[in-house]
Amino acid sequence: MKKDFDSDDFDFEEKGGIGPIAIGGAVILLVLVIGIIVLLIQKPTKPREENDNLFEEVESGIEISTELASDEGTALLTSDEPTDNSSQSDSIHNTEEAGSASSVDDSDGDLQESVKAATGAEIDITQIVSASSVSENSNITNGIDVSRFQGTIDWGQVAGSGIDFAMVRVGYRDSKTGEIKADTNAKFNMQEAEKNGIKVGAYFFSTAVSNAEAIEEANWVTNYIAKYSITYPVGYNCEGFENAASRQVNLTQDERSAIALTFLDTIYNAGYTPIFYASRSELAGDAKWNTSQIQQKYKIWMAWYDQDTQNLAKGPSYDGQCAMWQYTSMGTVPGINGKVDIDVAYFGYNGTETAKDTSERETASADVEALMNFDAVDETVTAKNSTNLRNKPSQGSDSTVMVTLENGQTAQRTGVSASGWSRVIYEGNTYYAVSSFLTTDLSAPKQESAPAVQETSGFKTKFTDCSETVTAKDVVNLRNKPSVTDEDSQVIASLSSGETALRTGINNEYGWSRVEYNGQTLYCVSSYLRVVE
Repeated sequence: MKKDFDSDDFDFEEKGGIGPIAIGGAVILLVLVIGIIVLLIQKPTKPREENDNLFEEVESGIEISTELASDEGTALLTSDEPTDNSSQSDSIHNTEEAGSASSVDDSDGDLQESVKAATGAEIDITQIVSASSVSENSNITNGIDVSRFQGTIDWGQVAGSGIDFAMVRVGYRDSKTGEIKADTNAKFNMQEAEKNGIKVGAYFFSTAVSNAEAIEEANWVTNYIAKYSITYPVGYNCEGFENAASRQVNLTQDERSAIALTFLDTIYNAGYTPIFYASRSELAGDAKWNTSQIQQKYKIWMAWYDQDTQNLAKGPSYDGQCAMWQYTSMGTVPGINGKVDIDVAYFGYNGTETAKDTSERETASADVEALMNFDAVDETVTAKNSTNLRNKPSQGSDSTVMVTLENGQTAQRTGVSASGWSRVIYEGNTYYAVSSFLTTDLSAPKQESAPAVQETSGFKTKFTDCSETVTAKDVVNLRNKPSVTDEDSQVIASLSSGETALRTGINNEYGWSRVEYNGQTLYCVSSYLRVVE
């Protein structure tokens, strides 16, 4: 046997036994041999600091667990549908767009692991509070947010369109007086949405300038909504805080954020789930809000319109927390005249919340004046010829002619709107009439029908030719005849504010305009239009 060491020290056979020195030497030899073997088979590793940094990079993203989102009632973006093996398909946030490469192998389609590579603030989703007694789930649900500016909504039609929830504006703080006011259609909207199986959330438009005012607003909201089934969150919104006319214009970012948190805390303590609304440009990177602080505790409702909405399930390409995404303000929904905000929520509920106050509530009616402001007047009027008095200031199918006012009969006008309507009291009832059909000259003779000038249109109404681009002040019906009384007069289309038509003729005597719209010659009430400069 070949020996590597001196035989005088380690020749056990010749010494006839194992002495102390031999034992010590054997131990040393054994340790050395083991050390050599370990060095030969051990693979090189990266320095400890480099490994630590690698893990920190992976953990710096928002970790989103579908399981936790369901069990803990949380609301971060998640998709239940695995697609291909790419990180873009499996990840809620596209890591290439976020500016970082995925360091996690997601070839097994594990959504939780692949999303870890996304950049953004660290969020513990179990800490995002939910006060709902109805269990949350991770379903993707579709909704709208509405206020009096949507007018009278047909909630039956809305429900039939597939809308799951509605965020209803319940009130606002007047930016001039500081007074808290109810949205005039809030109770009607909550009542009718609930009646038609649409889950209800709420929001308040704040101009609070102190924590005390934030508490006042939140307490007002919780009292106002107490008799309604509020299943979805209750939101805080204070858009326009940088406008010169805003009460909040001189607040610092820290002050505004503290006020918002005070409102949200008060809502939560009252047993409702809070949500914070702001635009993406205000939220990202703590640009205008202390987002990193707010999103640690409360759901974020983000407005961002310039994004690809082909796959809403994946959510916006945004690194922060986003529980609800308002992705357009130009939505079209059956039952709503004009455009409406559309939202997608990355959470749902397994039932409907019970109202906090189950005592009997009054039946709410729609505010027929919701879409317009009436300046108060007090004057006696009569019809220039004869005019219809309607139950609401609209010529649409939702409006009913209640009575006809003839020349010589009088009514008391109590309000005039820039949209072309008058509010009148006739025989003790409140009605609405087209302002241009009324006069305060009670002795004015009855205006007979327009001169019998036959136009190529076939109507005996004289139009003065003109050529100007017009749009609606709000919304105006375009008819096939310049009449609201002729049985053959039909509403062919409607023109909304921002949409344009070419006015080719005007009749100042009766207040009608002739317009070209989508290749058709149509007619509408002139007072509903404004010229586009």
